[in-house]
Amino acid sequence: MSRKKLSKIRRADPFFERESKRYEFPLPSREYVTQTLTDEGRPLSFANLVDLLDIASVEREMFQRRLGAMEREGQLLRNRKGDYILPERASLTAGRIQGHQDGYGFLVPDDGSADIFLDQRQMGKVLHGDRALVRINGIDRKGRPEGSIVEVTERVNTRLVGRVFVEHGVVIVAPENKRIAQDILVPPEKKSKLKIESGQVVMVEIIEQPSKFSQPIGRIVEVLGNYADPGMEIEIALRKHDLPFEFSKAALEENKKMPDKVRKTDFKGREDLRELPLVTIDGETARDFDDAVFCEKQGRGWRLVVAIADVSHYVRPGMALDKEALERGNSVYFPRRVIPMLPEKLSNGICSLNPDVERLAMVCDMSISAAGKIGKYRFYPAVFRSHARLTYNKVWSWLSGEGKPESEAEQAVLPHVHNLYKLYAALHKARGQRGAIDFETTETMMLFNDQGKIENIVPVVRNDAHRIIEECMLAANVCASDFLAEHKQTCLYRIHEGPSEDKLRNLRTFLGEFGMALSGGDDPRAKDYAALLEKIKPRPDFQLLQTVMLRSLRQAMYSPDNVGHFGLAYEHYTHFTSPIRRYPDLLVHRAIKAVLAGENYEPNKPWDDIGLQCSATERRADEATRDVENWLKTFFMKERIGEVFAGTISAVTAFGIFVALDEVYVEGLVHVSELGQDYFQFDNIKHQMLGERSGERFRLGDRVRVKLVRADLESNKIDFVLVRDEPKTPAATKPGQKKGVARRRRG
Repeated sequence: MSRKKLSKIRRADPFFERESKRYEFPLPSREYVTQTLTDEGRPLSFANLVDLLDIASVEREMFQRRLGAMEREGQLLRNRKGDYILPERASLTAGRIQGHQDGYGFLVPDDGSADIFLDQRQMGKVLHGDRALVRINGIDRKGRPEGSIVEVTERVNTRLVGRVFVEHGVVIVAPENKRIAQDILVPPEKKSKLKIESGQVVMVEIIEQPSKFSQPIGRIVEVLGNYADPGMEIEIALRKHDLPFEFSKAALEENKKMPDKVRKTDFKGREDLRELPLVTIDGETARDFDDAVFCEKQGRGWRLVVAIADVSHYVRPGMALDKEALERGNSVYFPRRVIPMLPEKLSNGICSLNPDVERLAMVCDMSISAAGKIGKYRFYPAVFRSHARLTYNKVWSWLSGEGKPESEAEQAVLPHVHNLYKLYAALHKARGQRGAIDFETTETMMLFNDQGKIENIVPVVRNDAHRIIEECMLAANVCASDFLAEHKQTCLYRIHEGPSEDKLRNLRTFLGEFGMALSGGDDPRAKDYAALLEKIKPRPDFQLLQTVMLRSLRQAMYSPDNVGHFGLAYEHYTHFTSPIRRYPDLLVHRAIKAVLAGENYEPNKPWDDIGLQCSATERRADEATRDVENWLKTFFMKERIGEVFAGTISAVTAFGIFVALDEVYVEGLVHVSELGQDYFQFDNIKHQMLGERSGERFRLGDRVRVKLVRADLESNKIDFVLVRDEPKTPAATKPGQKKGVARRRRG
């Protein structure tokens, strides 16, 4: 349907011009839909809206998607009949249920308003994650809005992982997800072939959802084994977080048909870079290589070539593999196990840039000035071969003079590695001048023995070889976003917004306590954060100040709306360099190819929806890996009960202080009742607990000594008590400790 043929009704949209700039065939804007519902003053069916807004039959599906997006964001609700209504007219709030292990919960509204408290009676009707309509009844004793559930609009829990318990012949399953506080009742089944023992880990299928009058009822469909079996923590995390870990039959069939080698027919339309000495530089244990680099002098500056695995050549829209990759969103890196986004034949085979074999790539070929400024760049498909598989440690040993190349191939690429290092220095300097924020953090890695038991947790030492690759990937990502923005091709940007008003106000109040100030007024930039970080580095309380600054920032996410990347100080930024393990990168490759072919790329789902999904799968992966790491750390500490450790207060909450230990990189809780015989007041702006009578203060970043008293595998909780044989001292200048296993994270 052409824009010229749109009727007067459609052209009456107050935001018609804006929508026309965004879309070739503009639908009625969200505001126009809302206005129509307001003017009509009654609930409207989909058919009513189609008539009133003059929607053509070819537009119906896209219009339904727009209404669905408005519904998800709380701009519209649907009543029992399925008619669309405005939330404010119904005095109902739509949102998602967030449970708490103590039985109560909240409705997190879609419109971003304050969470609504739901007591245990209300939470008996729903499970964590369900969607509901809630009516606000009043304010609870903490000043929060309190409500009652009017209608459950979506049940999301169909299967749960949990521990089975048999008591007096009654079988119940206690969900592993502690946000689900209700036990699942399992009635006896005569025909069941499963042998179930109390304490085992099982999958239960919910056959009856909870209601006002009954608890959830389920059927055990799988017995996973005993709680302490090796690898069980990963099996639980996969199911608890709904991580897809088995490929469908259709995807495996497609995977089987993939070639083992690059075919000559694939060379067509590609530049031949087989003689260019590109190399991969990765960690010792990496098996999926998605980027190769080459650098040479060019005038006073450099030419940087970044070759990225051409996954989009093999994984095409409409394939089962593509559908599964979107569902997964990303590869998930657990200690000792990877859940790949694509099957191994692709991720470790034809799409992995292994040495001395021909591979297809999408190339970003850049000219960079002596000052580290990117000039002209070019994207093109190519065929090439990696001339060496290098590791960070090997490259750093060459650069630091501790080691030398061991083979002819390594000797041949050494000059180009030195060029990369010089280029890195220029790019890093430009990064500082741009004002990117550089927080000091320490990532950790778990070491295991032959029996698969955790033996130690050690810091991962980052050297300049890591930073070389990081800067090369940043440069290629920036060029990708610039290229797509310039050609007005929609894509998923990697966006990172600045701090919210509330967080900024709290940060300024906190810094004021120390006589410090963040410049930039109401709209600080990354360079304002960077300047303050530089200023506080010599201070003994640097760790405390840095942590509070870091927590004032929002989470990065994927979105087609380009609002820039605050932390990296880029006006536009996207992910291009890891299409083997991140779905947004695969989409960016398709978008770049479309531009090169003079076409426009549109995925089969709205960009907004894909952005939200990829952001959610990224969070899901982080939560799942955190669960596994916490279980392993708890297991590791079980043998050390009674030992005394030095540590730093890493978080302060109303129920106590969390302490991160110096030597073992483990965190645990000192409960408020263990802080001393006093009433302690929690101050979330000053990040402290203050004793009313004693004036004793426990603040984020303070140094403490603690004794380990409990490491409970059932709840993944580590508990400490304070050891008071030494007074607390201000935080040392020890670098920040960032929890988690070091994973391949680039750009």
